[in-house]
Amino acid sequence: KKIREIMAAVSIPVMAKCRIGHFAEAQILQELGVDYIDESEVLTPADEAHHVHKHAFKVPFVCGARNLGEALRRIAEGAAMIRTKGEAGTGDVVHAVKHIRQIVQEMKILTVLGEEELYAKAKEHQAPYELVKMVAKEGKLPVPNFSAGGIATPADASLVMQLGAEAVFVGSGIFMKDSTTFAPPEEAEKRARAIVKAATHFNDPKVLLEVSEDLAGAMKGLAVAALDEAHMLQTRGW
Repeated sequence: KKIREIMAAVSIPVMAKCRIGHFAEAQILQELGVDYIDESEVLTPADEAHHVHKHAFKVPFVCGARNLGEALRRIAEGAAMIRTKGEAGTGDVVHAVKHIRQIVQEMKILTVLGEEELYAKAKEHQAPYELVKMVAKEGKLPVPNFSAGGIATPADASLVMQLGAEAVFVGSGIFMKDSTTFAPPEEAEKRARAIVKAATHFNDPKVLLEVSEDLAGAMKGLAVAALDEAHMLQTRGW
């Protein structure tokens, strides 16, 4: 019901989450008419061995990845978009930076390897050889590569874009004062508009300054280093 209400209220595309491996949830969301499905590690996984076989769906999927191997495995399953996982809900950008750097670095390595070395890399990344070969030739993923997880300010958006992300995912954290308290609507709207503009003009410090100086501040973050690995969302999936 809530998803229907959101779809009726906005003119932009609507994305809804399903649990990792829960193809029945994905079928329901597709029938509901959402524009995208996020097979998300933020929700408790439904299957410890399999992700959703996304080729069976008409609606496009986005999936998270911490490294090139994870990204290519999700693409092989039918993902139409990849997002670095980061650590959702923390307001701490450190792992979003770590993951985009890792994926970009691993793609660069492929571009200088010979065919026999690419076979070895495909085995190392546990990914289909044809996808590895495609990345080696093009120097990028065959689908858009977004950055996500802890992006809370215009400067954060600029940072990951300059590191090689093609776009950014910004979660509900931009509407929060802290992990439990909502910011005033006018403050949240201003922050959202600023991050959109920062992603568009990520290489222009003058614009970044203009959109940053009038903000009340970002969500008060939670340091990822303070979390036990067992409580990290990014480790879900394989």
